[in-house]
Amino acid sequence: MNKIINMDLDGTLADFYGVENWLDDLENSNVRPYAIAKPLLNMVTLEKVLNRLKNKGYIINIISWLSKTSTPDFDKAVVKTKKEWLKRYLPNVKFDNIHIVPYGTPKHDISSGILFDDEKRNRDNWGAGAYDVDNILEVLEGLL
Repeated sequence: MNKIINMDLDGTLADFYGVENWLDDLENSNVRPYAIAKPLLNMVTLEKVLNRLKNKGYIINIISWLSKTSTPDFDKAVVKTKKEWLKRYLPNVKFDNIHIVPYGTPKHDISSGILFDDEKRNRDNWGAGAYDVDNILEVLEGLL
């Protein structure tokens, strides 16, 4: 079995789309939505489960897209802000890889294993082992 877990951020772990005026902010190169998005899960529980999985030999990755409206400077700011979000909400998880890639990059080209992603297109392209956001903790606990 391929012991790799890949997690999206926006709309999967972070309530990015729940941030008021998120699209306007992105169109104006403002990282505010990435910085203030609230977690969609109990992050203390998620952190514990991810660390238990790491202790069982799982690789834990983040695969997240940059904004559709992109410039090199904005991309750098987005990467920095997303990493800060992870440190704030999952401070004790040592991710094996944090891939923050151009918008639309096929996630199945970056890794294999399991993917948690809110976007159906990404799950469909991933194939077997792709999960939506409804039961993340239950699926992860099932791997233990």
